[in-house]
Formats: sequence, structure tokens, C-alpha cells
Amino acid sequence: MTTNRTFTMIKPDAVGNGYIGGILKMMNEAGFRIVAMKYTKLSSEMAGKFYEVHKDRPFYGELVEFMSSGPIVAAILEKTNAVADFRTLIGATDPTKADAGTIRKTYAKSISANAVHGSDSDENAQIEGDFFFSKLERF
Repeated sequence: MTTNRTFTMIKPDAVGNGYIGGILKMMNEAGFRIVAMKYTKLSSEMAGKFYEVHKDRPFYGELVEFMSSGPIVAAILEKTNAVADFRTLIGATDPTKADAGTIRKTYAKSISANAVHGSDSDENAQIEGDFFFSKLERF
């Protein structure tokens, strides 16, 4: 079942480089409506729990360290076909392979410092949104 919501995080590299406004502008111009948003910092424990699906992968430790290294912006976005459209907007994980005009081509520096996270399925969008936001924080 396709839903109209997805989850994103503007990662510590993009926040630290002052790209929050530019990234949010790209989301808005692509027709996404912000349903929930917060500026926060993940502890190592919280980052580990969020990325638990990658626990057995070799990059897990570095990912947790990176995602807890500075503040992030978490958001739930709404638009018809939200997950697929947002994945297109953010572009390939490797910014050198991302299409022109995507968030990662514009703002990412590397595969690991790739500016944004975007849910890869409707199910994960729900799980990830629930990780950060209560029902009272969604509009």
C-alpha cells in the first residue's frame, strides 16, 4: 500500500555546513509539505537504535559515530507518492553518481557524508517517523 508520507533527516554534515535552508527549499519546491519537524542531536545509543537494521554491516560503527556527531533535522514529509518522489529528489547515495538538481548532487560531499536520509519504503517511513515523532507532533 502506497502512503503519502515519508521520513527524512538532514544529516550532521549538511547541518554543520549551513545547508538546512537550501535543502528545505528544495523539498518545498518539489511539492513536499512538512508534517512534522525537529532540530535535535542523536546520542550514540539513539543513532545505534535507529540504524539497527545495519548492525551487522561493516560501516555500522562509523555510521552511528557520524550520525551522533552533531545536530540533525528530522522531518516527516507529505506528498502523493512521497517515498518514491523523495528518493528521486535526494539522488544516489554517492553524490558523484547523483543526477544534477538532486539534494545529494547539490549538497553532499561523499557517500558517507551524503547530506540527507530518506526512507526506502512506506513501511520504513512509518517506523522512522514514529522513532522521532509522537502523534501530537504531526500536523
